[in-house]
Amino acid sequence: INLLKPDTGDGAWPLDVPVTDLTAAGLPAPSIVRMKLFTLDHRLILAPLGALAPADRVSVENTLKTLFALAR
Repeated sequence: INLLKPDTGDGAWPLDVPVTDLTAAGLPAPSIVRMKLFTLDHRLILAPLGALAPADRVSVENTLKTLFALAR
């Protein structure tokens, strides 16, 4: 339920998480993790770019906990 997207300044969603370590994630521009439920055909994923740094991963995990707590 996550979408990693460039931060285009088009308006933040309440649970957006900014990626702070772009190098570790293999990202060329400021980006966010957006909580969004969608399906994506696995054939559209060409290759991994990188991985979230531990601090960014913890931020996303905490935001997911908040999201699921709101859904109760």
